[in-house]
Amino acid sequence: MTSELSFRAVIDASPLGIFVSDAEGGCIYTNAAYQRISGLCFTQALGTRWSIAIHPEDRQRVITDWHSAAHSEAPLRTEFRFQRKDGSVVWTRVNSAVINDGTSRHGHVLTVEDISERKATEFELLAAEEELFEEKERAQVTLNSIGDAVLATDLLGNVTYLNLAGEVMTGWSGEEALGQPLTTVFNIIDGSTRQPADNPARRALYEDQTVGLAANCVLIRRDGFESAIEDSAAPIHKRDGQVAGAVIVFHDVSQSRAMAAKMTHLAQHDFLTGLSNRALLTERLSQTIGLSNRHSKQVGLLFIDLDNFKHINDALGHTVGDQLLKSVAARLVAYVRSTDVVCRQGGDEFVILLPEIEKNQDAGLVAESLQVAFDTPHLIDGHELYVTLSIGISVYPDDGCDAESVMQNADTAMFHAKKNGRNNYQYFQAEMNIQAVHRRAIESSLRRALTENEFLLHFQPQINLASGAMVGAEVLIRWQDPELGLLYPDQFVPIAEECGLIVPIGNWVLREACQQVQEWLNAGLCAVPVAVNISAAEFRNKGFLAGITRILQETGLDPGYLELELTESILMQDVSTAVSLLEALKEMGVRLAIDDFGTGYSSLSYLKRFPISTLKIDQSFVHDIVTDMDDATIVMAVIGMGRNLKLRVIAEGVETDEQLAFLRSHQCDEAQGFHFSQALSVTEFSRLIQTDKR
Repeated sequence: MTSELSFRAVIDASPLGIFVSDAEGGCIYTNAAYQRISGLCFTQALGTRWSIAIHPEDRQRVITDWHSAAHSEAPLRTEFRFQRKDGSVVWTRVNSAVINDGTSRHGHVLTVEDISERKATEFELLAAEEELFEEKERAQVTLNSIGDAVLATDLLGNVTYLNLAGEVMTGWSGEEALGQPLTTVFNIIDGSTRQPADNPARRALYEDQTVGLAANCVLIRRDGFESAIEDSAAPIHKRDGQVAGAVIVFHDVSQSRAMAAKMTHLAQHDFLTGLSNRALLTERLSQTIGLSNRHSKQVGLLFIDLDNFKHINDALGHTVGDQLLKSVAARLVAYVRSTDVVCRQGGDEFVILLPEIEKNQDAGLVAESLQVAFDTPHLIDGHELYVTLSIGISVYPDDGCDAESVMQNADTAMFHAKKNGRNNYQYFQAEMNIQAVHRRAIESSLRRALTENEFLLHFQPQINLASGAMVGAEVLIRWQDPELGLLYPDQFVPIAEECGLIVPIGNWVLREACQQVQEWLNAGLCAVPVAVNISAAEFRNKGFLAGITRILQETGLDPGYLELELTESILMQDVSTAVSLLEALKEMGVRLAIDDFGTGYSSLSYLKRFPISTLKIDQSFVHDIVTDMDDATIVMAVIGMGRNLKLRVIAEGVETDEQLAFLRSHQCDEAQGFHFSQALSVTEFSRLIQTDKR
């Protein structure tokens, strides 16, 4: 009895739970540790099977293992959860053994160990491992999904990681790259010098900070293919802050650099000819001036305008015009030095920069050679097109202290080449600037004059030489400038034509003239038809015909009171278009005249095609008809031609009795000039037609 009590005391003191069953599996004994683990007191466990405490999720597995062990009479070793009646769970490790006396089985004894704390630790470790795996997996997926290449190294500079983008760019697989020296896998050179570039990872390790790759860096792939790259490298730290390696992030910038280079080129070059544009020329001119100061040299600048290009462009179309500009550009480049810079300034203007010339005359020699080169026609779409050059020359430092002034003065000299008959070159002279300033002031004031209604109309009577009656009047524009006073057409019309204001000014003249004649008619006055000069720009304007129609409709004037005067040169620029327009005007009832007849280059065959009613003899022939036999012969020929073609002939600029007598004796129809009357203001002309006895 004493020994049994001692045995029970020992068993109850054991940290292992003990469960003893009889041969049928019913509980016959549990110690204190088992009761604590299972939550069942001895009386609750007595007669029950130990399996009733197994967690439902573990029961099937454990019972299967139990039967398997029992069948082979092997001990059972397993782990499962006890589920107490209060719902709490205890993880246990169970060992089971058979009780027998060597001949028969008397039951089982189970030892039960509470392993909840160990299991909790295992689960935490497992969760941490799972989280670490997931984190690593996410990092791997992320690094393989981005467009940038990523490469990592250890402290010795050997590759420890390479993502998919890095594999593509370096030509190395991730497995092959592992352990390789960085310079083997990441082979970079300077794109300009072709020398090996600094290793960014080495700098990141040494400086312990993020560093960028040197500019213009090129990566040479394993197969030799090259690509421009940009990158940065950063150190990798351990928990204690010590550097463990470096990571390099890089990407291909070949396309973006090519695009940037293309955009830079486009920003500095003319899209049509490929020549330098105004912006690049200004930059080059400033640089060249700086160099010339150091080398004690001069810099020449040729400002070139193509003569009559607009006529070709209008007559043959913009496609031919663009091809001609390309041909001109190619010829300019071919006839200058390789060190010279040819630029398209815009439109039909070009500029040639001559760096480091020895003397002023060198620029003139270049201009002369270019003019000779342009004696040969340009063959464009089956057309032989001739263009000549008006060239202005300025030389640094004589003609300007900086790029802007040298350019401006070359432009001014070119303008004077235009004024001197075109197809020539002019060196800049200081007095040209005075004229240029005046011209710019006139241009600026012209724009104001349009908006401030500063223009006036004057009317010069046209007289029938047979009857002496006034049969018409030529409309002449005047400008009442607030500062300069009354200005005549020759003082501002050429400038208006050059700056593009002649079309709106001409439109004002037409409308004002028609409105004034209609006012006279409405007042019951004996108005006469009025003749209005039409410029080439107006006649070529696409809205010209529609504008005439609109003005006549809005003013209500009978078209028979309007005569349009056009020069031969205007009509001959595009004969077929001119004929079409003139026929439309004649159909409307508008009268048509050729002004300054004899100064142009029309032929009789063309003259017959134009539906005109009047020829005007230029005053340059009338001036000396009494003393110059050639002029007299020309005037007689024009009068005879007009009579044979049944056209009115008007002589301009008649100032003397002798001139009038000559014209009458040769049966000229009409005349105008100071001999009869100067041009009269609206008020003066109104008084004249009030007293007209026609």
